[in-house]
Amino acid sequence: MPLQTVEPQRLYRQIANQLRALIDNGEFAPGARLPAERDLAQQLGVSRPSVREALIALEVERCVEVRTGSGVYVLERTKPSAPAAEATGWGPLELIRARRAIEGEVAALAARNARVADDEAIADAITGMKVEIDRGGAMLQDSDREFHLAIARAAGNAVLAETIEGYLGARYSTLSKRLGGYFETSRAWRTTVDEHERVRAAILARNPEDARSAMIEHLDKVHQRFSASWRQAHPPA
Repeated sequence: MPLQTVEPQRLYRQIANQLRALIDNGEFAPGARLPAERDLAQQLGVSRPSVREALIALEVERCVEVRTGSGVYVLERTKPSAPAAEATGWGPLELIRARRAIEGEVAALAARNARVADDEAIADAITGMKVEIDRGGAMLQDSDREFHLAIARAAGNAVLAETIEGYLGARYSTLSKRLGGYFETSRAWRTTVDEHERVRAAILARNPEDARSAMIEHLDKVHQRFSASWRQAHPPA
């Protein structure tokens, strides 16, 4: 048997694999409620965000069901399941933290290097978000993506622009969309637009420090919104 390529496994996938094995072995029967997120994190010795990502991965696989205001319950299955291919990418909360580290500096560079055409592209993306909110938000994620890409291009570094483009591609993975479904309301998107406006204003003012701070604050709040909405759907026991 030939050797197979060894790849480091993402933490949330390790957690999901453990929970799936317990379910498959009958430790948690169909219809049973899983322990609270806090308890799982303590037992596994990991962070609560990593547990959230694992539970979302299991939800994507139709191994568990999140019942808003109640908890996470095991679903009936005819046979043990393998990880879904679309659920093996980066964890959405981990991705936001990575974006925070990179996009803050990208925004600062944009404030130094942006041209008039870049300013217009950033403004157009925000306008697109406002229009989509009024229409009901069917294409809001595309407008959000264009905002962050416009800033990445304005930074004047092709490597950083391609890096951000890769991050944003992962932002719209099945896992991220599933988690986003818990909070992406018109109200949340309007808050996002306000945060985008602050980033844009700092770039227009050619103030790198303010641009960096505004982008970091925006991504911190995105992380908070993701986490808060998940906690509402999955309250402690």
